[in-house]
Amino acid sequence: MHQEISCGAVLYTLRDGQYLFVIVQEQSGAYSFPKGHMEACETEMETARREILEETGLKPVFVNGFREIDAYDLREKPGTRKQVIYFLAKCGNETPNPQQGEIRKIVLLPYDQAMQCFEWEGTRRVLMAAYYFLKQL
Repeated sequence: MHQEISCGAVLYTLRDGQYLFVIVQEQSGAYSFPKGHMEACETEMETARREILEETGLKPVFVNGFREIDAYDLREKPGTRKQVIYFLAKCGNETPNPQQGEIRKIVLLPYDQAMQCFEWEGTRRVLMAAYYFLKQL
């Protein structure tokens, strides 16, 4: 089985004491976290930083100690398993800027609303893990 690796982050900001999560809507219409393919010379975190900047224009500050993996088979590529490595990162109050041609829009949502917009159980599991990690800080 062939494997693809992508890296990204559960990106959040804190406003009025509430966590807001940066959610991107991909061209397919699906909602997810900013992420993308790992290049040969990059570390996982370097890939996540580059992809977040490319897709959102935001500069992440990574939170130590959080790393979650979501793995699934790609419907459009039979025989390929995708592994997405997620970190947790904070962004400031800058305005996100969606990458033309790849990202339809970017929304900032509180936890409950973010959970409802995800189609895939793996994405919800990653958000839940990130949210509870944040609550322990």
